[in-house]
Amino acid sequence: MRLLAATVAVAAIVATPGIANAGCRTLPDHVFAPYFQTYTDANPADVSQASGARHLTMAFLQTQTTGSCDILWNGDPRTPVDRSVYGKEIARIRATGGDVVPSFGGYAADSTATEIADSCTDVGRIAAAYEKVVTTYGVTRLDMDIEDISLDNAAAIDRRSQAIHLVQQWAGRQHRPLQIVYTLPTAPTGLEDNAINVLASAIKYGARVGIVNIMTFDYYDNQAHDMAADTKTAANGLVGTLRTLYPHRGNRQLWAMVGITEMLGIDDYGSGGETGPLEVFTLADARDITHWATVQGIGELSYWALGRDNGGCPGTPGSDSCSGVAQTPYQFTSIMKRAF
Repeated sequence: MRLLAATVAVAAIVATPGIANAGCRTLPDHVFAPYFQTYTDANPADVSQASGARHLTMAFLQTQTTGSCDILWNGDPRTPVDRSVYGKEIARIRATGGDVVPSFGGYAADSTATEIADSCTDVGRIAAAYEKVVTTYGVTRLDMDIEDISLDNAAAIDRRSQAIHLVQQWAGRQHRPLQIVYTLPTAPTGLEDNAINVLASAIKYGARVGIVNIMTFDYYDNQAHDMAADTKTAANGLVGTLRTLYPHRGNRQLWAMVGITEMLGIDDYGSGGETGPLEVFTLADARDITHWATVQGIGELSYWALGRDNGGCPGTPGSDSCSGVAQTPYQFTSIMKRAF
């Protein structure tokens, strides 16, 4: 679709009243925002209160089937983007000074072409989906989780960039703040070429990227890893890439564009070694990275995921419901929320 036609399509959308239109507060410049798994039965407001994490990244939004342009929580028609779904919970989170960041994509969507830009070939309708989430929930930040086969879908990458540009133009006309986070996999040395291409597309099509959030886990290289040390080298590599892509920004500005997402405890690749797990993000790592993140002034610190922040399954890798290491409930959160 031509960009002009997409612009007309977005402009024709009538914004529905959101739950926070009378405020539209941006998130802090430096924020701790761990992922909340919306595909579980947990209540995000209850989890926010119990854990002490005031800001949540809510994962994930995707289409039900490939080819669809309709966005749903987890692609499930029972959980549409509607105030009746999470509206009250988000209001409760905001009442305590927090907020949420809806996240599009994720591995399940990115590996099945149900991520909205992979699924939908109409740039205007992709932008409309972003706008619907913004207006329904009154959010000021969206997260784009791009991994697996989505990283190599060049047409979808460009559609996403164009759609973000359109929705940012719309937000500007509405005097509505809107920040975009790109969440991308990384090597211990920094972004690989396909992830860099995602950012290059954003620049080409005028999509403003506020934070590049690297997932510092699941390296899949069959090597043992010092997870804190590799986080730091990956972040330094990212800053080098950002310095090339955004040459007029200073060092402090570049570090403020850095986001870090850890995977608590034993990650998905953690069981691969003969002498034990290869990738384990420990409580000591959390303390180290929390201090480092504060000193560096990174823009966002996060982890996957709140449902895993407990010690219910010692030795188990990659569980959705526990970290695999000995810990008390929400112990990682209590450490990492001190970053900012």
